[in-house]
Amino acid sequence: MRARAGIRDNASLGETVALKSGFVAILGRPNAGKSTLLNALTGEKVAIVTAKPQTTRNRIAGVVEVPARKGKHGAAQIVFVDTPGVHKPASQLDRRMLQEVHEALESRDLVLLLVDATRKVKLHEDSLDAPKSRPGAPTRSEDEFLFSLVRKLDCPVFLVVTKIDLIRKDELLPLIESLTHHYNFAEVIPVSALKRDGLDLLLRKIVEVLPVGERYYPKDQYTDQPLRFMVAELIRESILIETGEEVPYASAVVIEEFEEAPSNPKAKARISAAVYCEREGQKAILIGKGGSKLKAIGTGARRKIESLLGVGVFLKLHVIVEPGWRESRSFVESLDWRRQLDELAGRQTGEGEKDD
Repeated sequence: MRARAGIRDNASLGETVALKSGFVAILGRPNAGKSTLLNALTGEKVAIVTAKPQTTRNRIAGVVEVPARKGKHGAAQIVFVDTPGVHKPASQLDRRMLQEVHEALESRDLVLLLVDATRKVKLHEDSLDAPKSRPGAPTRSEDEFLFSLVRKLDCPVFLVVTKIDLIRKDELLPLIESLTHHYNFAEVIPVSALKRDGLDLLLRKIVEVLPVGERYYPKDQYTDQPLRFMVAELIRESILIETGEEVPYASAVVIEEFEEAPSNPKAKARISAAVYCEREGQKAILIGKGGSKLKAIGTGARRKIESLLGVGVFLKLHVIVEPGWRESRSFVESLDWRRQLDELAGRQTGEGEKDD
């Protein structure tokens, strides 16, 4: 007889236990270590990571299967949702990124608020409430803006202090005491994602608060992202690494052609991508003298894409100037991979109807 939805027989526990599942939003300032934590928890490169702030532009799901532990908890599936770094929006792109944060917070069972242990947090000490927006009132810091989002939530919030391997132990407790003065966190868990310190405790505490539910994704699926989007992100990661100043933030990548490799072991996947920027000067930097910079970007990206796909890749990049695209709502929305998939499906349906 089949088990009821959400119930799994666990021989190691010697009893039938309920499967727990739920969505956990990862929230924090730029460079707080959100994507690094997500990759460490999933054991896969789900999100691109660079030292530059605002690397993540979309909400990204990473799926973690937690096996049952005798005497501790049953099995669970945790869907972590990585979000763009919270900052005050200054462009249409920034507003879209903040919208991604709000959408992640709309459907969640738990929120992890990440704070970088190496960075000074700017919060007003005189009140648990952020200063109101009124004439003469102090300007809210980015940290207060972040905490204002948390205060609106009606679910448990864990404070996760990241990068603890980079500070002295005697600096950690005062930081935690300061932060817990501003919000009543359900749990406080210091971690080092790179050293995997505190990750087992974090997973165990998450499982404790998740509801009983069904598995949202197949056991072997570790992200909701399509390969096209992951490939575009790897190209953008290469741009972030290879260029500086304003260029990385003024760049966007759109996959124009994606042909998977045939079953022939010597065959290669064929990928063509457009790299958008805002000015001719940025285009010149992206291309480099004699095309050297674009070649370096392509080489770095191709190696990562080949690792992702498990096959050889022929990658073609070209640069397009789209003046002021970060302020164009239609262009920014066109970068959403969910919308791109809908449009691609529509084109394929149209082509199929023509063939009929």
